[in-house]
Amino acid sequence: MERKVHVPLGERAYDVVIAPGLLAQAGERIKPLLKRPQVAVVTDETVAAKHLEGLRAGLAAAGIEMTALALPPGESTKGWPQFSRAVEWLLEQKVERGDVVVAFGGGVIGDLAGFAAAVLRRGVRFVQIPTSLLAQVDSSVGGKTGINAPQGKNLIGAFHQPSLVLADTSILETLTPRDFLSGYGEVVKYGLLGDADFFAWLEEHGPALAEGDVAARVEAVARSVQMKADIVVRDETEQGDRALLNLGHTFCHALEAATGYSDRLLHGEGVAIGCALAFELSAKLGLCSQEDPSRVRAHLKAMGMKTDLADIPGDLPGAEVLLELMGQDKKVVEDQLRFILARGIGEAFVTGDVPPEAVLAVLRDAGA
Repeated sequence: MERKVHVPLGERAYDVVIAPGLLAQAGERIKPLLKRPQVAVVTDETVAAKHLEGLRAGLAAAGIEMTALALPPGESTKGWPQFSRAVEWLLEQKVERGDVVVAFGGGVIGDLAGFAAAVLRRGVRFVQIPTSLLAQVDSSVGGKTGINAPQGKNLIGAFHQPSLVLADTSILETLTPRDFLSGYGEVVKYGLLGDADFFAWLEEHGPALAEGDVAARVEAVARSVQMKADIVVRDETEQGDRALLNLGHTFCHALEAATGYSDRLLHGEGVAIGCALAFELSAKLGLCSQEDPSRVRAHLKAMGMKTDLADIPGDLPGAEVLLELMGQDKKVVEDQLRFILARGIGEAFVTGDVPPEAVLAVLRDAGA
């Protein structure tokens, strides 16, 4: 049942391996990268409690020793204080340029540990072992690493490709339903942005996926990763096509900022709502038929996901404030907001030509 996606970036090429049970094989998979039989693992306390001993055993089976640092879980970890702690800990472990750092966790850990590896001794290699669906299909692939600043998310970072990604789908069994569906928000995004057939496949297989169908999970992760890899290879440093991966994210980042990057709204939930709003905006601008946003929303609802602003608990600011928050997004180019819109399901494109009044109207229609 193993799937392998190769990311062909010349000397920085690597494989993404997708299968159940990879944790037990981590040692034999990572060993070819090592000059000496030891690794430093950065993880979080939640993942450590559930899976760290499994990783230790998988590494030990190939004679590899590990030391581990467990950071607090949550988005607030992704800032200077815990980043400094991780870098200094890696230096204390005497990590050399020929060594490998392992990022073992969700997107927060992958981004932070990857950035630490990027700047440590001017760059050491790292391996991603993503433990959330969100990280398996999105943040662990493509080499974007970084931390948040008070001014916004992911504003400090570097492009630093991993040497290997091990996406163990059996780890997903320990996710809460809410966390799994949050990751599914990014899976749906891939179908919506560039593969109508994949979206149709998800409409058919999504419920089985959520209920734990192993083959369906491997297939969904592999197809998502392949799409991301294809886009990253075309545009590694986000000069053009890679921005397509931000479908739904301009709305999402504004909503995350409005909810204080808290548990009121998980990232993938914001992406799902953002995708629905992006299709509404596309329909309002006459780019796609009104049936498309209806179909998007119907599938998200069928999966039990958040689809509307009203699904976010607590009060939200009005449409004008949300539009202002979009202006803080790192995808702003020459003071012009860039949106990823769609001419239909699977046909997304990047544009800076969106009247603010249209965005405000969509937000007001959505209840802002």
